[in-house]
Amino acid sequence: MHLVDGTYELFRYHFALPTHQTADGRHTGAVRGVVGSLLSLLDDGATHVGVATDHVIESFRNELYEGYKDGSGIEPEIKSQFDLLEEVLESAGFCVMAMIEYEADDALGAAARLVARDPRVEQVMICTPDKDLGQCVTADGRIVQYDRRKQLLIDRAAVIDKFGVPPESIPDYLGLVGDTADGFPGLPGWGAKSASTLLARYGHIEDIPAAPGQWDVSVRGAAKLAKTLQDHFDEALLFRRIATIEYDAPTVGSVDELEWRGPGADFEALAVSIDAPALSERANALAQRGL
Repeated sequence: MHLVDGTYELFRYHFALPTHQTADGRHTGAVRGVVGSLLSLLDDGATHVGVATDHVIESFRNELYEGYKDGSGIEPEIKSQFDLLEEVLESAGFCVMAMIEYEADDALGAAARLVARDPRVEQVMICTPDKDLGQCVTADGRIVQYDRRKQLLIDRAAVIDKFGVPPESIPDYLGLVGDTADGFPGLPGWGAKSASTLLARYGHIEDIPAAPGQWDVSVRGAAKLAKTLQDHFDEALLFRRIATIEYDAPTVGSVDELEWRGPGADFEALAVSIDAPALSERANALAQRGL
């Protein structure tokens, strides 16, 4: 099972490929890149693919924290391709999970948990390098992350190796150190080393002893860090809440919805309209091979 972060892929190809405008002035370069990439995924043997997108940039998290990302800095050239991406992907035969109240990350996590419960599924690959999704990785290897650009598989051991904490502590880690990409700062003075050292020992923010004298791990500037955590404890919990995947986000009802059965009847005309007729030819060839 391949669950792909469509929003990430759109940005990835926006910066990786030359811009392209159709005769009617639409920007389509990033969309063409994403669809071509997903067809390559099928060509490599994938059979079930779900693509999560941020249909609306804002989510419930914007109501929790004013500084949370809102899409205001996104270039018009790429923002105009969000809706087009969903339209083309659906026409190409892919299952699209377009999020409105929630985010693409939530859809990926929720769908991963749902399909992993199906005994027919051997492994779920969440295709994104986003550190937030590290929390979804399971100890049994049933759910993993996969960075398609680097061709890097990220299992539980890889999460621990990179962040110093297990998947279940990733939201706590981000709550302490923050995430500039998502627009929340973390706590003053808390860095990756101090957060990982304490969370590797205590697991969650509320389980870190209030008095640094009770810490049985050595952390530089312990007294100052403890005071900061005490003074900003509610903020830390808020940032953790923001960084936590919502596993009840609406996605798919079953594994079968993710099976690729070929492009829709309108895909050929749509591919031509974005100046990419070769995409239709590739999709039809894959369908004829029985993929």
